[in-house]
Amino acid sequence: MLLGKIELSNRRTLTRLAILSTILISLISGIWLSMIAMPGKSYSGTIPPLTAQEISLRDALQRDVEKLSGEIGERNFIQYQKLGEAADFLEASFQAAGYKVERQGYKIDDKFYYNIEVEIPGGKKADEIVVIGAHYDSVVGSPGANDNATGAAGVLALARMFAGKKPEKTVRFVEFVNEEPPFFWTADMGSLVYAKRCRERNEKIVSMLSLETIGYYSDAKNSQKYPAPLNLFYPTSGNFIGFIGNTSSSKLVREAIASFRRHAEFPSEGAAIPGGIPGVGWSDQWSFWQHGYPGLMVTDTAPYRYPYYHTAQDTPDKVDWERTTKVIAGLEKVVADLVGVDIN
Repeated sequence: MLLGKIELSNRRTLTRLAILSTILISLISGIWLSMIAMPGKSYSGTIPPLTAQEISLRDALQRDVEKLSGEIGERNFIQYQKLGEAADFLEASFQAAGYKVERQGYKIDDKFYYNIEVEIPGGKKADEIVVIGAHYDSVVGSPGANDNATGAAGVLALARMFAGKKPEKTVRFVEFVNEEPPFFWTADMGSLVYAKRCRERNEKIVSMLSLETIGYYSDAKNSQKYPAPLNLFYPTSGNFIGFIGNTSSSKLVREAIASFRRHAEFPSEGAAIPGGIPGVGWSDQWSFWQHGYPGLMVTDTAPYRYPYYHTAQDTPDKVDWERTTKVIAGLEKVVADLVGVDIN
């Protein structure tokens, strides 16, 4: 009799475990489908050689990154004069491309800091605004070649590509100041100052792309790390570009990576996951989330791949110019799709 009760209890326990396992598998599948699975397929073939147009793009990217991180070098609140030189360079570069530049200045401890903005007004959807941005400051003690001269140069390159175009939506190219500590995630972070102004003006920002540390790639196995549990789902070689957003920006993440995969012969991975996971909010898209705007980060994943992150060794020679060029060439098509303009 006692043996029968024990067997019945064991069967009930096994049944409960089976039900719990089924629920857990369903939850994991749901998370996968809602946050991890992305439209299209990541490119996995040989990356084609640069076209003549892409060679020109590569040369411009290299020239601008070397200007910002090589000639100007460390640029931040400690190296305030250098930060000003970087702002002047970016302004002059936008002007040379035919843009009227707006400086958004704000004051910290009796010093002015500037976001640098240019805009192409839209057509029939002019009230809808797409922001393409990157920060141009570097962390203290680093010349900031990959973090984030590559992103700042990428924004410049995209602005040049779209100069003179007539998009359906308004598009802005913005170089943000003060993304790095001690301003990171504070009221004095340049992109947060900018996003707050946009909200105060009741502007309808429908997409924000933050170009953050986009220049380092490796085909070596285990060259790519992730915060748990993302390590269960993604490749171990750091040869892809990432599209990362929070769950509220999932529509934008899917739209952007789908466009990239349609147009670019370059590996890509994407995720729309909770912003509290380490790394998800580590750039200027975070500022736009704080004001209810959708935003994503385009990134090589920075400290999860780049061994020279926030060091004095973050120099231009570490940048993979060929692959960074392919990323920007692909992003040209993504931006074109987002703003509604034919660039062919």
